[in-house]
Amino acid sequence: MAKYVLFSAFSMLLLLCGATRTLAQDMTGLDTTSDAFTKAEMTRSDIETAISKLPPGGTLDLSGKSLNGLDLSGLDLHRVKLQSARINNANLRGANLEGVVLDQAWALKSDFGGANLKNASLFSSQFGGSNFDKANFSHAHVAADFTSASIKNANFDDADLSADEKNQSMGLMRGAFKSAKLDGSSFKGANLARVMMEFASLRDTDLTNANLRGGEFAAADFTGANVAGANFKGADLNAARMGKLKNLSAALNFDAAKNRDKAYLN
Repeated sequence: MAKYVLFSAFSMLLLLCGATRTLAQDMTGLDTTSDAFTKAEMTRSDIETAISKLPPGGTLDLSGKSLNGLDLSGLDLHRVKLQSARINNANLRGANLEGVVLDQAWALKSDFGGANLKNASLFSSQFGGSNFDKANFSHAHVAADFTSASIKNANFDDADLSADEKNQSMGLMRGAFKSAKLDGSSFKGANLARVMMEFASLRDTDLTNANLRGGEFAAADFTGANVAGANFKGADLNAARMGKLKNLSAALNFDAAKNRDKAYLN
């Protein structure tokens, strides 16, 4: 299986942990028990007050802030910039993050259930183990790590989860959903080119007109998925479960999928 890297820039890692080398996606050598990843330098009240004082059209820049463990549920944060912020183990259920920049943010084991992330930017962000059930990612740029996250019944319509091949110096930046639970989610018209979804559960997902070209889906479970118009060219289906697919006859380039003969089609 292809080795992949989803990291923030070297300068950010120096800031967070004093590292003298780049780190692998498994975060080897990164101390996530440090204050930067476990404590908060602001309260919910501080953020609410700062937002209330914004001038018309103004933005609250919380880039690089430690907001770990905060209850930010239901807040309207669409005027807040959270680039490189640390919001681990935080509660953002139902929060409005439409159009928000979350690039290089750390939100491990946080709760974004039902959050609005439409048009948001999630580039080189870390969301491992977090909950995004029923979240809205439509039209968002999602080149982030969602390893083992729960993202059931979410909306990724017209979102871009594809590999950013212009940033190879930072590794292959793309959506990484290894072992994630995506059951019932919608990817209509989404770009999943070269996405990482090995061992992911995609049961009953809607992949209508989605671009799966070159995606890594080894051992993924597509049972009951709607694949009408989905482009499978070069997608790795090694050991993938493809039973009870809907509209398979309308899928594109299914015969050109990689390791299709090793997929479980029944």
